[in-house]
Amino acid sequence: MKTQRADILYLEDHEDTVELVTLVLTRNNYNVVAAKNYEDALLLARTRPFDLYLIDNWIVGGSGIELCKKLRKTDPVTPILFYSAAAYEYDREDAFAAGADGYVIKPALHDQLLSEVSRLICTARQNHGCHRKTKVSDAHAN
Repeated sequence: MKTQRADILYLEDHEDTVELVTLVLTRNNYNVVAAKNYEDALLLARTRPFDLYLIDNWIVGGSGIELCKKLRKTDPVTPILFYSAAAYEYDREDAFAAGADGYVIKPALHDQLLSEVSRLICTARQNHGCHRKTKVSDAHAN
């Protein structure tokens, strides 16, 4: 049985990184929606379902940690993966304390990023069904 393409919401402040990661993920059968800033990411998460949130620590309009906390409050199911150059142990600890499910340090080999994306999506699908098609609740959005 062929699995459905997974939808990924990606928030990153460097355009070159967005292009490269989007290309890598798209070539590996993922749909990528790139958010431009913190508010855009929240709006997208409220209006359509995603199988994974991929975020950086440093984003336009807020922080990745703040975004992770907000997403986690309203969506306890969808995996959150940080892809960040913030490489200190406390950066990882802060991300996991905020509700992240994974943390990949830039620059990572594409295989490492793909492996973590695949692992998190597969685990979520096993735990919550084949393809999660709910959206972040507007009732808890603020």
